[in-house]
Amino acid sequence: METGRGGFGSKIGAVLAAAGSAVGLGNIWRFPTEVGNNGGAAFFLIYILCVLFVGLPIMVSEFVIGRHTHANTITAFRRLAPGKWWRVTGVEGVFVAFLILSYYIIVGGWTLHYSFASLSNHLKAGQDFGEYFARFSSSPWEPVVYAVVFMGLVHLTIVNGVRDGIERFSKVMMPLLLLIIGILVVCSFSMSGFGQGMRFLLKPDFSGVTSGVVLSAVGQAFYSLSLAMGCLCTYASYFDERTNLVKTAFSVVTIDTIVAVLAAFIVFPAVFSVGVEPDAGPGLVFITLPSVFNIAFHNVPVIGYVFSGLFYVLLFLAALTSAISLHEPVTAYMHEEWHLSRRKAAWLVTVACTLLGVLCSLSFGPLKGFTLCGMTLFDLFDYVSAKIIIPLGGVLIALFAGWYLDRKLVEREVTNGGKLHVPLFRVYRFLVRWVAPIAIVLIFFNELFH
Repeated sequence: METGRGGFGSKIGAVLAAAGSAVGLGNIWRFPTEVGNNGGAAFFLIYILCVLFVGLPIMVSEFVIGRHTHANTITAFRRLAPGKWWRVTGVEGVFVAFLILSYYIIVGGWTLHYSFASLSNHLKAGQDFGEYFARFSSSPWEPVVYAVVFMGLVHLTIVNGVRDGIERFSKVMMPLLLLIIGILVVCSFSMSGFGQGMRFLLKPDFSGVTSGVVLSAVGQAFYSLSLAMGCLCTYASYFDERTNLVKTAFSVVTIDTIVAVLAAFIVFPAVFSVGVEPDAGPGLVFITLPSVFNIAFHNVPVIGYVFSGLFYVLLFLAALTSAISLHEPVTAYMHEEWHLSRRKAAWLVTVACTLLGVLCSLSFGPLKGFTLCGMTLFDLFDYVSAKIIIPLGGVLIALFAGWYLDRKLVEREVTNGGKLHVPLFRVYRFLVRWVAPIAIVLIFFNELFH
């Protein structure tokens, strides 16, 4: 490892940091929405297969690239393919992390606001939560304040470095996040719709499975794991030579999937308890669920109050861990390639993303009429990153690891120089060369023209 370059101090720290990168709003917000929109248990089973056969090989590939070079994402690709156009893959990763962070902090600010509102009992039964969310999100200043506070917490973690910032934060926040999920799942047992929710999630009906459902499952697996965003490649650059890349990737995938599934175990019993359709869509979290939680626990209001508060704190923590991982690839690049101190690099990223974030927030209010390609700035950033740049980046990573990199180099990294026995290495090679890129190309065209 390069002298003076930070690194994770322990195996558990590396796993929790990488898991924190993967675990985010995609697990707790998007996964229940996708399950509801695509028929429940059948989608869930297909999703698991997609995680194993598409997500896991891409993650291992990012770990190989990052750990082998011990460099930021752009430099990593430049070193492995000097003078070749492959470096665009690294540029794509850093750029999309910057782009996503710019609007992600707005949603992170929403989760922070709803945490405070719920814990202070401002999300009361009988309110029009659609109107409540519209009023808050369209305010020219209130969501901006929450987004700035949210970004401030991200910044404080990043400036403290890898070991004292990211790793220390992950060791505290990831167990706390899992604890809150456990409490919420236990509480969901008491809901009248628990049985119906479990049947929806665990009793598959494959009659409704279409190619669109399969592609949605592949897409969810891909986005949920934070692939092709520069995050995992950058974090892997802080792994030491003893880190078991396959085992670490499997641990991250396992934690990420458990969080997503348990989030569905929390949401759907509540949804069925009050007769809301499970395909309520993205508005489920900020519009539907506040009312659902109030109604589901109307006999014991204090439980509903605690349940709702913990749920939005959970959302906030998940958003925070992901935002930190999005900040780090950009900061690491500026720190190492622009020869800035880590503190100056972090400040540049924080200020630039916050300014863009303010514009994204205003696109719900004063700038709502300002559109590009028929979309507000917030929607445009989301569309370009999720539907174009990330899928293209995923294909490039798969092709780079599967076809360009020397097989012996990849095998040395995966086996730690022959010290580890990896019997499924040939399976990994097949998946990353053929299955993953083909699946991602199908996602790309499905999402682009959907």
